[in-house]
Amino acid sequence: FFSLVGATRGHTNWMAVSRPSAYVLFLLTTFGFCCLVISFLTNDFSVLNVASNSNSQLPWPYRLAASWGSHEGSLLLWVLMLSGWMAAVARFSKGVPDDMLSLILGVMALVAIGFYSFLLLTSNPFDRLLPPAVDGRDLNPLLQDPGMVIHPPMLYMGYVGFSVVFAFAIAALISGRLDTTWARWSRPWTTIAWAFLTIGIALGSWWAYYELGWGGWWFWDPVENASFMPWLCGTALMHSLLVTEKRGSFKVWTVLLAIITFSLSLLGTFLVRSGVLTSVHAFATDPERGVFILGFLVFVVGASLILFAWRAPKVGLGGRFDLVSRESALLANNVLLVVAAASVLLGTLYPLFLDALGLGKISVGPPYFDAVFIPIMAPAMFLMGIGPISRWKKSSVPDLASKLKWAFVVSVVSALLLPFTMGTWNVLVSFGLLMALWIALAGIVNLWTRLKQMSRGEGNTVWNSLTSLPNSYYGMLCAHWGVAVFIVGVTLVNGYEIEKDVKMSVGNTVTIGSYTIRLDALKEMEGPNYTGVEGSMAILVDGEEVDRMFPQKRLYTVQQMAMTEAAIDTGFTRDLYISLGEPLSDGSWVVRVYLKPFVDWIWGGAFLMALGGILAVSDRRYRKASQMENGSEEVTTSS
Repeated sequence: FFSLVGATRGHTNWMAVSRPSAYVLFLLTTFGFCCLVISFLTNDFSVLNVASNSNSQLPWPYRLAASWGSHEGSLLLWVLMLSGWMAAVARFSKGVPDDMLSLILGVMALVAIGFYSFLLLTSNPFDRLLPPAVDGRDLNPLLQDPGMVIHPPMLYMGYVGFSVVFAFAIAALISGRLDTTWARWSRPWTTIAWAFLTIGIALGSWWAYYELGWGGWWFWDPVENASFMPWLCGTALMHSLLVTEKRGSFKVWTVLLAIITFSLSLLGTFLVRSGVLTSVHAFATDPERGVFILGFLVFVVGASLILFAWRAPKVGLGGRFDLVSRESALLANNVLLVVAAASVLLGTLYPLFLDALGLGKISVGPPYFDAVFIPIMAPAMFLMGIGPISRWKKSSVPDLASKLKWAFVVSVVSALLLPFTMGTWNVLVSFGLLMALWIALAGIVNLWTRLKQMSRGEGNTVWNSLTSLPNSYYGMLCAHWGVAVFIVGVTLVNGYEIEKDVKMSVGNTVTIGSYTIRLDALKEMEGPNYTGVEGSMAILVDGEEVDRMFPQKRLYTVQQMAMTEAAIDTGFTRDLYISLGEPLSDGSWVVRVYLKPFVDWIWGGAFLMALGGILAVSDRRYRKASQMENGSEEVTTSS
């Protein structure tokens, strides 16, 4: 409040409160979160949250993860991340004028007030249970995994990180500073939040792949979609900020994207915590919580759009550009990404609307998303090859064709021939490989073109040119190549995956691809809070044992819940995946075996994308700019 009033009224003393307040808020929230963690680690069952989500037999890493495994704990983690982002903005935005920084921190504080109110009024993580329980109900066995320790914090860092660019956008609308400097301030924060969200989504996908026991890596689950939608719009926002920073264009569109991206993050919070979804990610909550979050969502989005409608018409137009230009390619890509996010939003909310209107229950699954999402993203993938090599303001079709003709020819020929090396030709596989090769080769052409231009001067060498290119450029290449690697993984695992469900007893074998799998033994096992059966599987190639795998079937004793722990032999070009099903009356077991070509390229590509974001943020020119008074020094990007 003091920050906002001080910034709008010009009260210097009030504005001076903003930075220390952000630090104090972060320290106090950290203290509260540490108290909750200590309650879990020490098995304090007088805390209802601990008694409901932990157990004395639970290993300590999972007790740590259990502190954010409940609705209340995850919300406290959310506000911890939000206060952490506020402290980071206060610490690392020294080049932002005091009045602008006060507006930014004030907007973030208003968001924080909403979540703190929700936490205190409906979701207190420290509710007492008197007398204390003798022991806890245990953490959901699905969550007793190392992925639970890493995945939610990474995901929340991305989710909540978009509050920063949202605050920058609202502050710019209030102050009227929608210019290239505003875009330069906002872009690193957007990129690092996007990188965190990319890592969080990838970790969640990988966790589901090995934990659920049937080898899927993406299910179009409504809560998966809730994280994917802000990722798509955040991707569009990063590229739109680039155009605003470099050319002064897209200013109104960029601000709208910032509002939409954070609004989708809030929508994800509503979907997870309102009880309207049935999902492995959703928390069981009462309707009061859902109404509170929905009201907060409507307030934030409504107020932001009203401010946008009031201030946006006063924003001047940016630089003009030709139909064939980098701006046009980025604008088209922006539109396609937003339309893709809208298609996911429709598929996620449509069943909820039908149910709310009493028109019946339906589910929208992979057939819808595959039929709608892929055709939207295909032209976006094509533009990824053209955009970076196009000129700002104006390019020409002959010039682009001259630069990219060999990349296109090699991509087409290779995409037509490579599927034959996998055994059978498939049109969808060929198309997927075409897109991946096109993105990768266009990136190589772009790099080579830049190096040739930079090496023309006397004394310049290729090595000097390589080392003089900025991190932001290498970040762009890395992220785009990550997309290419991701597409290869998705294409080949969907096109050539082999699956077998077989009945096996000790001594039986099953052949999949070039591998023969023999069940040698079954033995009972016992863990800290579970019992189970472990199979010993010999992996044979041409009669020789090359590996041994140990899939498990566990029974978690507190909740009496059975879980499958798959055994996975990971290779560069394939995964061999084995999971135990159910025991049969004759002593045999149902065993599910998969051969998944290139599946690990999916997560490798995602982490290359995130690495690209981190490289871009590490660009030394942004660090120099952040040290300049009032952001007076422009940063020229090379993305």
